Amino acid sequence: MFDSLSTRLTSTVQKLRGQARLSEENIQETLREVRMALLEADVALPVVKDFIASVKEKALGQEVLTSLSPGQALIKIVNDELVHLMGDANESLTLAAQPPVVILIAGLQGAGKTTSIAKLSRFLTEKQKKSVAVVSCDVYRPAAIKQLQTLANEVGVAFIPSDTSQAPVDIANRAVEQAKSQFKDVLLVDTAGRLHVDENMMQEIIQLYQAIQPTETLFVVDSMSGQDAANSAKAFNEALPLTGVILTKTDGDARGGAALSVRHITGKPIKFLGTGEKTTALEPFHPDRIASRILGMGDVVSLVEEVEQKVDHEKAQKLAKKIKKGRSFNMVDLKSQLEQMMSMGGMAGIMDKIPGAAGMAKKAPGMGDDKSIHQMIAIINSMTPHERRFPDVIKNTRKRRIAAGSGTQVQDVNRLLKQHLQMKKMMKKFSKKGGMQRMMQGLKGGLPPGLG
Repeated sequence: MFDSLSTRLTSTVQKLRGQARLSEENIQETLREVRMALLEADVALPVVKDFIASVKEKALGQEVLTSLSPGQALIKIVNDELVHLMGDANESLTLAAQPPVVILIAGLQGAGKTTSIAKLSRFLTEKQKKSVAVVSCDVYRPAAIKQLQTLANEVGVAFIPSDTSQAPVDIANRAVEQAKSQFKDVLLVDTAGRLHVDENMMQEIIQLYQAIQPTETLFVVDSMSGQDAANSAKAFNEALPLTGVILTKTDGDARGGAALSVRHITGKPIKFLGTGEKTTALEPFHPDRIASRILGMGDVVSLVEEVEQKVDHEKAQKLAKKIKKGRSFNMVDLKSQLEQMMSMGGMAGIMDKIPGAAGMAKKAPGMGDDKSIHQMIAIINSMTPHERRFPDVIKNTRKRRIAAGSGTQVQDVNRLLKQHLQMKKMMKKFSKKGGMQRMMQGLKGGLPPGLG
């Protein structure tokens, strides 16, 4: 997400380096580039105009501090305005109301409402420690109710049955009573996809809202629809009092125009980003962290949170003890590290959050490409248990067998063995006294072996 915008803005700011002052002339030229970058990212025109005007007002005539270059001063201004544009701070769900807290999910057809309910259920259960029930009021789409039931079972939340012969308002009223009797903290209500121009369907969801009076009404929208996402959210907000937006499919959106337009056009906060197909792929929307990513400054806070949540700490401690004792780093250990990396969004997801690494990935072909990680895991899976523990035994005949078994070439197997050897040497240095310092010195100028 934001790849093209990030590249354009970073290169634009680079041009200001060496300037002693932010003058009207160099600011004007820079803002022209910024305007083009935002329009190419499919940000709505009114949003672009207001953003540029605000940056220009703050930047013109500003004295550059002795410790900052003009480029850094402009980055600070652009960063602050991006954060303000997207909503200043994360706005969490209101969960302090009388239980069950009812959350109504609305949106266009195919935006990912039902999947978002599963993700939100998991988030509320695991992160907020809430007991959750879900119900489907979608009586139009074939198998919609069955889909929600399957997802509810997958994430371990209560599913309240419904039937296509029932009226959506009746389903919702009964679900509220059932969630109350089961002492559930939260009830998530799925609705049928509808177009904002469909008067009958819009009237139905208004009646649904009036019947159950939800604490939260979230609009689910596909981020890949760009500024249309913001416009449809605005139309829905005029019919329903929305409390927030969930942007889905952000992992496939390289532009990011929707994220920059929604808050400005609707006045409603983006509360969550859907970052993939799995039920774990939902993250709270933090404008300050997103702004840092756009400007190539990374997102260390989110990276640390992901490590805390997704890394198997028991495995990590076992590996640390093993290395400390001087025992060899083998293919079993390497596979474990690669799998944990993939659980954190893969190489691209991690590098997106490391300051400066996103730019490094663009310069180095193949860096940040998760295909190579999947290939490495496939090669290791094609090895025998003995070969994984003792990679030194892998010679020509074994290499040909492993390559055939993993659908790769012998040179791919050789590359993996070489990368493993480099990592093994690095781990050995790490195990010795003063090893951390030596390892960090060895990393100057690049990433650890095997990560490129």
